[in-house]
Amino acid sequence: MLYTSNEDLPLEIRTRLSEAYQDLYRAAFNSAIHWYGEASKAHQVALSAVKMQSAMDRNAFVRG
Repeated sequence: MLYTSNEDLPLEIRTRLSEAYQDLYRAAFNSAIHWYGEASKAHQVALSAVKMQSAMDRNAFVRG
């Protein structure tokens, strides 16, 4: 199952993540579902991508 828009994302993702992080989650999920073929693994990959980007954003803020 691919997510074509952020409105298609699970409610938990839509309510917990900003629009930018929803975009990242959706792109990572869609890529991972092609690679792994299973939604649970794609979800893990997408959450990891969001966490890594969030950490990078925090580090940029501290250094900036």
